[in-house]
Amino acid sequence: MMAMTPEPFGNCMESLKRTRTESRGHGMNSSAKATRVHFDQDSMWVDLGDGRVIGVPLAWFPRLLHATAEKREQVCISPRGLHWEALDEDISVAGLLAGIADQTKEKATVAA
Repeated sequence: MMAMTPEPFGNCMESLKRTRTESRGHGMNSSAKATRVHFDQDSMWVDLGDGRVIGVPLAWFPRLLHATAEKREQVCISPRGLHWEALDEDISVAGLLAGIADQTKEKATVAA
């Protein structure tokens, strides 16, 4: 059975088909589902349906670290994890539980 997404996130499920970070890619399986995401100055907090709360440093996810508070709040919670369309960020709950940070490698800029 698929969870209903809140009205503001109606297109979220379509966007998640393009998810670049998927839990199966890390050989993990988790039935824990996110129910709420919130932030403080240094961390992202994810409440899970089973009562656990995961806290991770924003430094693990540079797109979230450098985003405005308004952009961070535009999260779409789905059965697969967390998605920020405007930030092009996807984070799986299984990856968070495994302690996996952002896997993207940004090119370093070299001053000439």
